[in-house]
Order: sequence, then structure tokens, then C-alpha cells
Amino acid sequence: MKFIKSFIGLSILALIAGTTAHAQQSGEISGDVTDSVGATVVGASVTVTDAKGVEKNTVTAGNGRFRVAGLAPGKYKVVISSPSFALYENAEVEVRLSGNEGLSVVLQVEDVAEQVEVNGEGTVSTDPANNLSAMVLKEDDLNALPDDPDDLELALQALAGGGAGPNGGQIYIDGFEGGNLPPKDSIREIRINSDPFSAEYDRMGFGRIEILTKPGSQKWGGQGYFNFNDSAFNARNPFSDNKVDSQRKFYGGSISGPIIKNKASFSLSMDNRDQSTGASVNATIVDQNFNISSFQQEFSEPRKRFSINPRLDYQINDTNTLVARYEFERGTSNDFGGGFSLPIRGSQSKNTEHTFQVTETAILNSKTVNETRFQYRAENSDVTGDNSNPAINVLDAFNGGGSTIGTNYDRNRSWDIQNNTTTSLGKESDHAIKFGARLQGTTLEDRTESNYAGTFTFTGFIPDAPNPYDLDGNGVVSSIEQYRAKLLGDADPRYNPSQFSITQGNPLSSISQYEVGLFFKDDWRVSPGLTLSYGLRYENQSNIDDNLNFAPRFSFAFSPGAGGAKAPKTVFRGGLGIFYSRFGENLTLQAQRLDGIQQQNFIIGSGNPILGQAIFSLNGVTNVPTADQLANIAPLTSTPRTIASNIQAPYTMQGAFSFERQLPGSSSLSIYYTFSRNLHLIRQRNINAPVCPSGFACPTTDPVALQALRPDPTQGNVYQYESSGYATDQRLIFRFTTRFSQNFTMFANYFLGQSKSNSDGSFPAYSYDITDEFSDSSRDVRHTFFLVGSIKAPFGISLNPFIMARSASPFDITSGRDFNGDSIFNDRPTYGQLADACALNGLAASWCNVSGFDSNDTVSRNFGRGSSSLTINLSGSKTFGFGGSGSAPTADTTGDQQRGPGGSGRGGRGGG
Repeated sequence: MKFIKSFIGLSILALIAGTTAHAQQSGEISGDVTDSVGATVVGASVTVTDAKGVEKNTVTAGNGRFRVAGLAPGKYKVVISSPSFALYENAEVEVRLSGNEGLSVVLQVEDVAEQVEVNGEGTVSTDPANNLSAMVLKEDDLNALPDDPDDLELALQALAGGGAGPNGGQIYIDGFEGGNLPPKDSIREIRINSDPFSAEYDRMGFGRIEILTKPGSQKWGGQGYFNFNDSAFNARNPFSDNKVDSQRKFYGGSISGPIIKNKASFSLSMDNRDQSTGASVNATIVDQNFNISSFQQEFSEPRKRFSINPRLDYQINDTNTLVARYEFERGTSNDFGGGFSLPIRGSQSKNTEHTFQVTETAILNSKTVNETRFQYRAENSDVTGDNSNPAINVLDAFNGGGSTIGTNYDRNRSWDIQNNTTTSLGKESDHAIKFGARLQGTTLEDRTESNYAGTFTFTGFIPDAPNPYDLDGNGVVSSIEQYRAKLLGDADPRYNPSQFSITQGNPLSSISQYEVGLFFKDDWRVSPGLTLSYGLRYENQSNIDDNLNFAPRFSFAFSPGAGGAKAPKTVFRGGLGIFYSRFGENLTLQAQRLDGIQQQNFIIGSGNPILGQAIFSLNGVTNVPTADQLANIAPLTSTPRTIASNIQAPYTMQGAFSFERQLPGSSSLSIYYTFSRNLHLIRQRNINAPVCPSGFACPTTDPVALQALRPDPTQGNVYQYESSGYATDQRLIFRFTTRFSQNFTMFANYFLGQSKSNSDGSFPAYSYDITDEFSDSSRDVRHTFFLVGSIKAPFGISLNPFIMARSASPFDITSGRDFNGDSIFNDRPTYGQLADACALNGLAASWCNVSGFDSNDTVSRNFGRGSSSLTINLSGSKTFGFGGSGSAPTADTTGDQQRGPGGSGRGGRGGG
């Protein structure tokens, strides 16, 4: 706590010191800088030189104003420069003791040839933040992406290629991690994969998405949109016998304008989504005549989401600016099953989120900027379901009965404070230095009644002789046939459920977690053609004892021929770094709740006679065993969750090498290869499972004999969170970008990847041998192609093609049985059993071809492959102008500069 108080105190002192205005001097030069359409230009460099050649420097603030004080009377030369604009020079600016009129400077945009040279867009650079393997999406580029925030997030993750770490790519909104994507109309710029080895970030740069929202404008402007879709325009789901009525309405807009001229401005955006989508249930059930039949129906699921995002930009003084942003989001949904889950298992959810962000930027001198950020988030989630009846899971057939949810809620409160300083050192500012600290805190209060009514599981079995319930005569009583026998009242213990679990105890639990991060980085421009970047980051967190989390980073950029008469066209880059992940607070909460005291989770396996107590009918289950019964007659069936004493924070070692080339026609090509190794990934394991190796006849139907095979026969199952997982990842990425003209822009990516791991976070098939678990990761998508473009058509119409193609993802093939008695139904079949099952069911999928494999060997993890996908969309839009300039607000290609005030209203978009 002393550290936290000290950190907050120092941050407040830095904020107060940064906002202290300098005393007024006797003479000064001040003014404001705008572009040709009246928009403020932020961050422009201002140099004031006296007759002796002595210079004073500053930059324009958030409202475009500048001020240089402490000047003696006389004439001065004022030079103002900013990327993409022509240089402004005035050698006749006079300073008087009686005061001066403020300068009003209008910067003119340079012609296209000069602009390409200045802003670097489409050109190569050794700046680590300007790597061509990165992408910067602005307004025209964003038009090609989906309007819906959920769809937009999926598209951005695909465009970024995903992160190589255990959590995939990360999204930052105005410098803060997490949160929901704001409405697309409020987004100024999206940066993807920028400066991937920066020590400023805890997560890897490859897959990192940074979203910057629009500031307020000094002129009024706005835009709106409306999207509509109806089931009349959609085809029927091929896996359903019916087609439900569904509809989608998505609308919103934004407005921006001044509050106090050249002092304060605001922007406000909102969106609302009201839709009903179809959820397809494709299950096998027992009908009213006790016949096994298919159930293929589609059900309408209403979902609503509303968000509003106001933002205030305020100029405190000439050197300090303040940005405050608030986001409110509310969502509701009704889930009525899907897949194997019948509508009776449905639930209702309601979510509300409040996010408040404030950022203060202080220009300490011409080379140094300090930035303090603070964020507070309050997230409330409520989920309810009817758990008055126990759930029934019939593997490979249906999930029915009551809901497993009950009355659950989650209250998450988190805060994040950051302080970063940027400066430069050296005679020619060769070293770009940045250092800072970050402190985060989370308090989580959770209430859950999950599985309070219990869950029965049927898995089927192989009989010793022909069985009357084996309706298809394949020598196996399937899970649905076992369940049917129980419905018909057969008292044979073989037809009892294969497993029953139930939870009881205090549903309330809460935890707190704190995290700290410190970093230092230096981008050293050794020569015009060589930049070395290095840095160090340190991280730590509460709730685990792992304190040596140092993360060094290094990268280089080399451009042959740089500094000569001609601009270089090629850059080679490379880098190495260590990146840490956190042990999530939700896992700590689970271990605290299900500790065997606060809550008890009882799991009864096959062979226990109490499984025959329940009476099954088509209307539900009666005479269900209670948790108190199990506590009395089978206390060892309580299954606690624990955290390994030696648990460590997961980390990734990543390296990359890239080639970047500027091409004719304002185009560029980058090819980069990344490799990573992830260590100490979090997984679960039953550390007191019976010792039943492959080939051993595990006595799963004899509870006494099974208990004797446990390492500690005085206890039952113990589920442990541990950091024994690892993974490897390789990717070869081709990225082509062209801004051929003002009317045509295109980004195209191709990813070739391979990802392997020994865990996707769940339990291994056998708790005591995880050597066979290393195989394709669930994230192993081999091929991904992505194209997004912007085409300016006649009559002011914009066309935006969007194409995404992905090869199949792997999935695990399990037998749905628990042959080793560890209570987890994830045992995998042998290759011979897989071939037999494919032949029996008439399947001809690629994973059914097991030639070349020993039929007695166990199928490797994630052996199956799903289907490839192809998404093609073409949206069109037209902007109707009104008011001042009639152009929609756009963002400059550099920094925080704003252009293009005025009003606009965008018509609805159509896609296909």
C-alpha cells in the first residue's frame, strides 16, 4: 500500500507541476495556427530567432495556439513547420513592451510530390513506429470496415493477424487496454502492429490494435447513419427446418463543435443496435413416443445494445491540455440455445458499463512532454436462467433439462493510472527517450448459482453382449440410447447416468488484484540509415508470488543508402523481446470460491448406486440427489479448485525479421517473419486423479477400487491451476499497401502461420502424462487473406470492398468417455476407433483419413479441422454536405492535427 500511495502522490505532483503556468514576461510572441480550411494544427514546431541568432522553440497546443515569452523588444524571425504543410517564415515580427497583436498563421498544404516526401506515408523509414508492416487506417479506410462494433472488432483482429501470445491480439483505446470499441464514427485513426518491440507495452506489438478517438472541432459538424436488414433478404439456415423472422436496425451518429473558441471543444457520438438473430439447434432427442429423432429448429434471439461517447478537449494554458472521455454502454440479450442446447436451457443477460478517461498533456519544454492518464471502469453483468430443474447432458445428442446458471451477477471495478514522459537527448536529438509507470487495480464481486440444481451426464457404453437398447445394432449403447433406457424405467445400473455433479454453498465471492509496470525505452538514431531501439520493462502483480518479471526489448532498423542524395526505398528490421501476461483475477476468484469450504462441488462417477436414485421422465427429473446427501455418504466426491504454489506469470519470447520496400505508385510491400515461444501458460489439471495409464483397465465402475488408485486415497479429485503449458508460433506475413491516387486505396495481407501448444487452457486427456498433448493449437489457422479498399466513384459515391478468407481451424476429437476415471470426459479415441466411427456415420472429412497412423495409437490433440470461410462485402456510401465547408471531419496523417470542419450527413450503407 505504501508503494501505491507514493505512486499516486507522485503522479498528482507531476500533474500539478505540469499545469503551473509560467509567469508573464515583458515581451512575447503568440498566435494561433490553422490550415486552409480553418482547422487547428496541433504540434506544429515554432522557432523564434532574434538578431543575434538565439533561438527559442515551442509547439502549438491542442487548440493550435503557441506562446513564446521572455523576449526583449526588437525584431524576430518566426518559422513554423508541420508535416504535410508548406513552411511558414516571417522575419518582420516585432516585439514591443506595450504588447503585440497575436499572429494568425494559415499553413498551406504542400503539393502531392512534396507531401509524400514529408509525411513518410508510403515511404520507408527507420523510425520504429513507422514500420511498413504496421497499418494506419483513417476515415476512408475505416469506411470499408463493418459499422457494428462487434463485427468491427473481429475484422480488426483478422487484419492484425492476431497476437502470438496466449490471449491473442490486444486492443487499446486512447492509450487504455480493454473496453468496448467506440462507434466507428467517433474513431479518428486505428494503428495496427506499430512499433512491436516497444517497452511501453506489456503485450506484443504483433496483433496490437490502437484506436484513437476524434477530438472536438472548432467548427460545427456531424454525421449520421442507418443500417437495416430483414430476414426477407436472407436465406434459410441449411441446418434448420424452419426460418424465423429476424430483423436488424443499427443507427447512430456524431456531432462536434466548439464550447469556448480556441479553448474548449467537444465531440459526441452514439449508436444503437436492435436486432433479432436466429439461433439454430441441431440436436437428437427422444420424442413423446420414445423414438429417437432429430430436432432441427431455429429460434429468434433478441439482442440490444446502446452506447454513447462524449469527449471534451480543453486547453488549460499554452502548454497544458486536458482530454476527458466518458463511455456508457448498455446491452441485453436472450439466449435460446443453439447447437446441442435446447431452448429450455436459455438464459437472459443484461450488461452495463461506465468508463471514464482523463488525459493531461504538459509540454515541459521544446523537447519534453509529460502525459498523465487515468481510467475508471465500472462493469455490471447480470445473467439469469431457470435452474429449478437439474440439467441433462446427453453427449453428442442434446443438452436439456434446466439451466445451469440460476441467478448470477458480476460487479467489476477497475482503475488504471499511467504517467509517461517523452524527451530527446544528444546534440541532434539522436536519442528519443520515453519512460513511465503504470498502476492498475481491480475489485471483483461475483455471485453465482451455477450448477446449484445439479447436472446429469450420459455418455453411453459398450455392452458385453447384444443389447436391446442398441437400436442401430452397432455394438454400442450410445448416450441417447442409454438415456432412452432410463426414460423407459430400466433399473439396470448400466443405464444410470454416467456422472452427476452438484454445487452448494455461499454464492458470493470477491477479490482484489493489483498490477504495476515500469518501463524505459530509447530509440537511438545512430545514423540516417540505422536506428537501434532498446528498452526494459518490469511487471508484477498481487495474488501470485512471482516477482522477477523483467522484460528486455531490442530492435533495429537499417536502410541502405539513407542519408544520400536519393531517399532510400528499402528497410530491414529485426527485434527480440520478452512479454509477460497476467494470472487473471477470475482464476483467483474461482479457486477462492470453490475451495471445498465456501462452495462445494460434488462429482459422482459411474458405479455409485446413488445415481440410480433419480427418476427420469419426458417432463424432467425427480428424486434428485442433494448436496447434503453426497456430503454425508460420499464426502470425497467434493472437488476443490486450487492454485499451484509454484505458479508463474506466463511469458512469451518473440523475435521478428522483416523486409520493407517502397514501390512505384505510392505503394509499398513488407514481408516479415515472426517466431515466438510461450512458456508457463495457465492450464488445469486433476492432481489427484486415479493413476490409470493408457492400456490399463481402469475400474471406473468400482468407486472403492478407483479411490485406491489415487495418489492420496484420503481425498477425491483436486482441480489445480498451474503454469505448465507452453506453445510455439511461426508466421510469415505479406502486406501490400497502395495509395495509387486520391481515388484509390488498398490494403492486402496474407498470413501463413503455424501454432502448436500442449494446452488450450483446459484439462489434459491424462493428468500424469502431458507429453502427447503437444500438437496443433486451437489458434492454428494456416492461411489468412485480407483485403480492404476505398474507391472514390463518380457523383461523390465511395465504394469499399472488404474480403476475408481463412483456412480451417483445428478442433479436438474426443470419445466423450472417461476411461481413466479423472471425471473429465475428454479422453481421445485411437486412430482405429476414429476410422470406425467415420465409417459408421458415413463421414468423409479429411480427419477421417488415418492412413499412415498406427490404429492403436491415441488420436493427437486438435487432430480435426473445421471448414474454411470466405467473407465478401461491398459497401457504398455518399456524404451530403451542409454548413461551412461541406466536408466531413478528417484526421491529418500525423500526430493529433485536425482538418476539415463543417457539417455532413452520411446516408445509409448497403452491403452484399
